[in-house]
Amino acid sequence: MNPVLDAALRSWPFDPALSAMVLATALVYVRGWWSYHRRDSQRWPIIRLLSFLSGLTALHLALASPVEPFASLFLSVHMVQHLVLMMLAPPLLWLGNPLLPLIRGLPALLRTYWVIPLFQIAWLRRWGARLTHPVSALGIFVVATWVWHMPELYNLALQSPPWHYLQHASFLGAGLLLWYPVVRPYPMQPHWPLWLLFPYLLLADLSNTLLSALLSFSDRVIYAYYAQFASIEGVSALDDQATAGAIMWVPGSLAFLLPLFALAIRFLTGELESPRTNRKTTSRPDHYSPVVAVAPRLRVALPLLTTPQTATHLDLLRVPVMGRLLRWRHSRTVFQLLLLVLAILVVTDGILGPEIAPMNMAGVLPWIHWRALLILSLLIAGNFFCYACPFMLPRNLARRWLPVGRNWPRALRGKWLAIGLVVVFFTAYEAFSLWDNPRLTALIIVGYFLAAFLIDGWFRGAAFCKYVCPIGQFNFVQSLVSPLEVAVRDPAVCATCTTKDCIRGRDRIPGCELELAQPRKQGNLDCTFCLDCAHACPHGNIGLLAGAPTRGLADDPVRSGVGRYSQRTDLAVLVLVLVCAAFTNAAGMIGPVMQWEQELQAQAPLLPRVLLIGVLNVFALLVFPLVGVGIVAAISKHWGRLRERTLAVANRFVYALIPLGFAMWLAHYGYHLATSYGTAWSVTQRFATDLGWSTLGEPIWRCGCCEPVGTWLVKTELLILDVGLLLSLYTAWRIARRTTAGSRAVLAWLPWAIILTGLFALGVWILLQPMQMRGTMSMM
Repeated sequence: MNPVLDAALRSWPFDPALSAMVLATALVYVRGWWSYHRRDSQRWPIIRLLSFLSGLTALHLALASPVEPFASLFLSVHMVQHLVLMMLAPPLLWLGNPLLPLIRGLPALLRTYWVIPLFQIAWLRRWGARLTHPVSALGIFVVATWVWHMPELYNLALQSPPWHYLQHASFLGAGLLLWYPVVRPYPMQPHWPLWLLFPYLLLADLSNTLLSALLSFSDRVIYAYYAQFASIEGVSALDDQATAGAIMWVPGSLAFLLPLFALAIRFLTGELESPRTNRKTTSRPDHYSPVVAVAPRLRVALPLLTTPQTATHLDLLRVPVMGRLLRWRHSRTVFQLLLLVLAILVVTDGILGPEIAPMNMAGVLPWIHWRALLILSLLIAGNFFCYACPFMLPRNLARRWLPVGRNWPRALRGKWLAIGLVVVFFTAYEAFSLWDNPRLTALIIVGYFLAAFLIDGWFRGAAFCKYVCPIGQFNFVQSLVSPLEVAVRDPAVCATCTTKDCIRGRDRIPGCELELAQPRKQGNLDCTFCLDCAHACPHGNIGLLAGAPTRGLADDPVRSGVGRYSQRTDLAVLVLVLVCAAFTNAAGMIGPVMQWEQELQAQAPLLPRVLLIGVLNVFALLVFPLVGVGIVAAISKHWGRLRERTLAVANRFVYALIPLGFAMWLAHYGYHLATSYGTAWSVTQRFATDLGWSTLGEPIWRCGCCEPVGTWLVKTELLILDVGLLLSLYTAWRIARRTTAGSRAVLAWLPWAIILTGLFALGVWILLQPMQMRGTMSMM
């Protein structure tokens, strides 16, 4: 492979702040666009969505792809970056008509009390109208282009990151202003003649042509920064400068001339309306009236910006392409087959492959990639792993031959067995170093398949999922912070339904095996996202709806299949164990804790390590948490003068710990994925080579080592933990407000706030410690 191309493919910078902003903008826009699209698909077609997302993608690729590091080596690459920022991303963004969707997609409180009032400030409206006028926009664009291409400022931007950021921001802002009068995104109503666009685009192209000519025909290197680099791949700095000029000349001119040509065609064919006619036809309010002024002589429909009387939620089952795929009855089987094939490969390599964990699929994929992707999918897509769980395929086959029909023993109908298995799993993980034992990992996977096969082949319902599976219990609890939930679209439809097909099934379509009645279901506990209820519902009234994360943690209604949180001690203990496991699992990999364990082992050399780890885990996951939560619940009850029993108070407030625990899982597993993602490709190359397939090439084992840890990663981890703390404090406050009122609510909330802050401080301390990089060559 060409060395430069190879270096480019390996030079993907990661800017978490930029990625987070782009992702947040995309989510807000999609939410707002979907709200409008459902009401008026002609005005808000899918092409608007694709255009805006393409603009965001172009912006992200310009700043967070190999273009960014190579821009410091090649002026031509830097010019491509600038063209994307000024001439590609801005028109694509404006073509998405982003103003209204971005406002509508914001949370109601932020939209109502912060954003909309800004449009009512007179001087802001005046300045907005002046800046977007063609004369002002063209002047700003030309000045920004020529000033930043002055050698002194250009070299300064290349040598100083803050100035470089300012340069990029200037180019993007100037590009947005330039293309605003050309695209005229809805609901803009221009009040200047359309013929003004002809000299407007011609002057912009003339400025671009003059600057590109200076670069192309100069006989000296204009920017001294690039002169310091020796010839790379036979390209001198002067040749690179000429190439940059050509790139600026040809694609840049096309960016101006193509819309100019399109405007000329429409003008000659009479498709363009005169400004007088345009004012008459667009000045009146449309069917979204009443309207509110947003800029001078610009009117925006008020219901577009406010929350409608009937709340509309994003429903993934109604999203184009994705919704159609999920509505397909066999889509779950397809995903299960894909993961089943992957599981077979992992088991095969775990048993027959090398015993060195970083060189074996069973030592890398389950403990580095699967764990991190699982927690990410729980955050983004809800309980997706249970939806695509490969362990269910053998179970479905088992039901054809085994005598399914027995009820699960009444004594085991709770989470106590699952709690014990969760504690056993985390104990075995540390005691037997599962991450370093591919064969044992493979046997555990095989045992999982056998357990699902036998239990669900013998007992009716989804007994394995509901009462046994430790992974399922983990998913149930963590998915409580997910914005996605399988829920009814219109409760009134369910109120008139008499067949209850969502539970019983119909026409060979099974209903909910866990017997969760959708009208009384709330939250994701015990829901495997199988979507059988959605397929069986004759009214099509069940969807995969999005809402506010953690929205159901503070409420205590009678939930179908679950009951009241305050009466389910087993659920509370399960939540507490998994929250504490988030901290103990991460703490077991840091230097101070590992040294402390070694000192304990040295003081009791006759005590088996398995027993020592088991005792420590029982105390860390059960004894200390139960005692601590009991004390905090008693204080909360006393200070807040709560009428509930102490056990009921503990059962209710313990759900406030979930967001912080989830944040710790995400920060911890995300750290390992961000630093060890390359291990997957190395073991895949090795596995293919062992099978005689040389297409993937020889494994590069340096990719199986831990990547250097940048400061951005630690900051991102702490930011995740900060968000988790805030959500937990807010959830605890909501529970307190639902339990009592006034100053008593503050006093009832305070003890939980203290324990949450203590857990947060513990998490920060853990994340700042040196961590063992398990499953990588760095361990060797």
